Amino acid sequence: MRWSRELRIARRSLRTAVKAVAAMAGSRTNLPAGLRSRALTPPANPRTSPGLTEVTDFGSNPGRLSMLVYVPNVAPAPNAALIVLLHGCGQAAASFSRDTGWIALADRLGIPLVLPEQADANNRGRCFNWFRPLHTGRGLGEALSVRQMVAVATQRFQCDPSRVFIAGLSAGGAMTAALLAAYPDVFAAGAVVAGLPVGAANGTVEALARMAEAGPRRTREAWAQQVRNAAPVGFVGPWPRISIWHGSADDVVGRLPHLAHAADRDPRIELVASAERRTLRRSHLPTTASMTCFAIGAATVPPKPPRWFSTTTAIAT
Repeated sequence: MRWSRELRIARRSLRTAVKAVAAMAGSRTNLPAGLRSRALTPPANPRTSPGLTEVTDFGSNPGRLSMLVYVPNVAPAPNAALIVLLHGCGQAAASFSRDTGWIALADRLGIPLVLPEQADANNRGRCFNWFRPLHTGRGLGEALSVRQMVAVATQRFQCDPSRVFIAGLSAGGAMTAALLAAYPDVFAAGAVVAGLPVGAANGTVEALARMAEAGPRRTREAWAQQVRNAAPVGFVGPWPRISIWHGSADDVVGRLPHLAHAADRDPRIELVASAERRTLRRSHLPTTASMTCFAIGAATVPPKPPRWFSTTTAIAT
């Protein structure tokens, strides 16, 4: 019955809310011993981390986000790539980028990082507002703030505008999906880790419900239309490439249409513009979790599980 189903969703939403609050509080109680030392712990003052600089003059900033940048030890070469990283709820941009290995990768490859950071005043859980259209739409709110950061960083570091990439975890993953849809002409590719699909929720209550159970019920074409509606008027491609990652032990964002472990049986991962979805890798991690990676677009090399995936698989995101 519909009523009983809605009650189940409500109960799951409540459990999800409790777990999300625990995650935002940084609880490590239930972490496996092997992961406790690698949990994402912020430094005493994130903005004093070596190599990090806060940029304040990057535009009108309607989303009221902070912009941090990391410049690698070796100055980026002209036309280098640019990577944007979006943290999860309750996390600091500096510790997120450091603990997940992105700082080390940036030094090795000579690639600057843009690290948007949420503020308590915008969201009490310090989550990016992926469930609010006024913050995910093109030219609006937090989405526009991130776009302005990209524009300033691309110019300041002389990066190749065709090689701008984005990745995000949890709320940052959901916002990554939204940004790929709203700015397909800006981002070449992106990675969504433990995130949600574009158009899955409109408001806090619905966001919690969608984290607890997949929905709303839509056809493949209807889900694809959510992405097309977010794109610039008349945009016909090419669409950014996207990889979707999720841990099977995640009990906060679970069994959603955007998750890799549900993709085989859930039709709502729509392949926009007839892009081909291929299973690139199924892996078991050093914990009780496993993951499947899917790619939409031109990627051909099966990626290894990223360090940040293995360190956050058992953490409520």
